[in-house]
Amino acid sequence: MSEHKHTDDCGCGHDHEHDFITLSLDDGTDLDCVVLAIFTVEEKEYIALQPIEGEEDDNVFLYRFIDHEDEPELLNIEDDDEFEAVADAFEQILDNLEFEEMLDEDTEEGE
Repeated sequence: MSEHKHTDDCGCGHDHEHDFITLSLDDGTDLDCVVLAIFTVEEKEYIALQPIEGEEDDNVFLYRFIDHEDEPELLNIEDDDEFEAVADAFEQILDNLEFEEMLDEDTEEGE
């Protein structure tokens, strides 16, 4: 990972700040990604990243996340059971967000 940057406008129509990380890939290219979530599974932190554009933009990448003060460190998840637990936790986060959005829509319609 070579760069960690912030922006106030992600283009999604919401007023919030997203973190962006540029991944340095094995082939020497860089891939700009938005940070979807940083979350904990079994007392370890993980990060979910989605490429901003390109052929990989439908994928979500999951990494072990260590927050150093100068720059975050991302580690590959090598263990299949660990990866499955992390993927399940991230899916639960997405399910919760969808549920919250549905509640928000119902509240707006009732006003």
